[in-house]
Amino acid sequence: MIIGIDVGGTFTDAVLLDNRMGKILNTVKVPTRANNLLVSLEQALDAILDGVDPGLIQRVNLSTTIVTNVLAEKNYSPVGLLIIPGPGLLPPPVVFAKKTAVLSGAIDHRGRVTAPVKPDEVTAAINEFHSTGIAKVAVIGKFSVRNHSQELEVDQIIRTKFPQWKVEMGHRCGSQLNFPRRVVNTVLTAATKESYGGFARAVQEALTRRKLTAPVMILKADGGTLPLEESIAAPVETIFSGPAASVLGALSLTNPAKTGVVVDIGGTTTDLALILSGRPLMSSKGVSVADSLTQVRSFAITALPVGGDSHVCVENGKIVVRPERLGPAACVGGPVPTPTDALKVLGQATIGSADLARQALKTLARDKAAGTHAAGDLISVEEVAREIIAAVCQLIKQGIEDMFRAWQEEPAYRVWELLQEIPARPKTIIGVGGGAPGLVEHVAGSLGCRAVLPPHGPVANAIGAAVAKPTVRICLRADTDQGLYHIDEEGYQGSLSNRQSWDEEDMVNLARTWVNKRAERLGIQGDPGSIETTCHEIFNLVRGHMTVGAIHHLILETPWQISHFVGGEKP
Repeated sequence: MIIGIDVGGTFTDAVLLDNRMGKILNTVKVPTRANNLLVSLEQALDAILDGVDPGLIQRVNLSTTIVTNVLAEKNYSPVGLLIIPGPGLLPPPVVFAKKTAVLSGAIDHRGRVTAPVKPDEVTAAINEFHSTGIAKVAVIGKFSVRNHSQELEVDQIIRTKFPQWKVEMGHRCGSQLNFPRRVVNTVLTAATKESYGGFARAVQEALTRRKLTAPVMILKADGGTLPLEESIAAPVETIFSGPAASVLGALSLTNPAKTGVVVDIGGTTTDLALILSGRPLMSSKGVSVADSLTQVRSFAITALPVGGDSHVCVENGKIVVRPERLGPAACVGGPVPTPTDALKVLGQATIGSADLARQALKTLARDKAAGTHAAGDLISVEEVAREIIAAVCQLIKQGIEDMFRAWQEEPAYRVWELLQEIPARPKTIIGVGGGAPGLVEHVAGSLGCRAVLPPHGPVANAIGAAVAKPTVRICLRADTDQGLYHIDEEGYQGSLSNRQSWDEEDMVNLARTWVNKRAERLGIQGDPGSIETTCHEIFNLVRGHMTVGAIHHLILETPWQISHFVGGEKP
């Protein structure tokens, strides 16, 4: 059996799957305690394990909002940023860094030191950090993925003077050359690592107390999973974990060859994603956090600030759906009217009290009547409910239209259109999440699309987390002139024997060896799956009118994989 748990902003969902039979055995939904996610997770665990032998659990997969919450609430210690940019432009400011210092030193694009680090500069910078209460530092050099010696040198200076400080280095937090995005990755890692690590260890302790010894995996933004213990070193990989889970859940419950839009309507937000011939569209830009791009690979997901628990009020005589969530729906004891209350009044929601929902909407009816009707005129509660639903659907419809325009810039979408030979927009809206049953049909109808509401859609995120499988990625850079190669993800530098004889096939085989090594180190059992070469660039090196070697840049990865479960829509 497999347990999947999604810790969302409003509810924590859990599912129990039979991995042999491909069946969903049980589902659970409990309220999320924003100030204590661990309690919510434990309640879901206890409910889903009721009457189940823990020894039958093959693995536990999680998706969580912990990193997103830490950043949104600014619940992290101040971070100091030390950059070694070398010649050229400085990266843009990072909002998550309290102070930034620019250091001397430079490494060129081939990994050669062209200017030394000045220890006095480092000492002066960290003394200033210390005076402002900073004890977490991010150190990033522009070409540190080619040679990280200067990052290590700065790290050693910091540890000698302030051994208790937490230091994160760029070559361990991002494997690509894009300097500004690697800066953001490293600062976010420094900001969230402590909180995320505490959460991850508490989760492991909670599982141990329940005699669960199965591997524990966390869902990444690209749809693959990572061992929970390993994810502590890379907490930013779990940003957009929840939206990725909704995409995988929708895919596992519907036709695997389908093309459509996934609309996940939760209590706080609505997440949109595009499925092209059964595969999610990947973002070419990576995850964006507070308008800062990272190197985190992700599905192309758009988040809208509207959900089942959004605050509904009357402004200037009109029903308005506000972006903030002030609490649960009024029908379950919440403080203000919400779209969920409108659905309850219209008989399209199963949770809560219809009387409480009607009472909340009566307040809106009076406010609206006071602003738009002559004294004594009445507006029915049902009319108000329909207006709320129309307002929510309009926001989601507009979000989908805006997203279509943005998707036109995604290379993968343009290639898909070429392969289809006609420009096309998907005509299927796949609705998941707690708010989907009452809203998605309205949204699909307004767009001229067909609505699909798969079974178990309200807990699709937990199902998506459960069906996700581990992925492994390796970025190899080899310089046959220098006789060296680097494995970015492992921070490893090795030598090429008989360097002039290495060809393309040799480089691919070397990278494949490292994919398997990394899979073994991450505890991924058996064959990590089919390995794809997603990038192989070769740059010849010429000196004195002669080719003296070549630079090879390869990216190999195992693609995401999911299973389809009984009870979903038939192909």
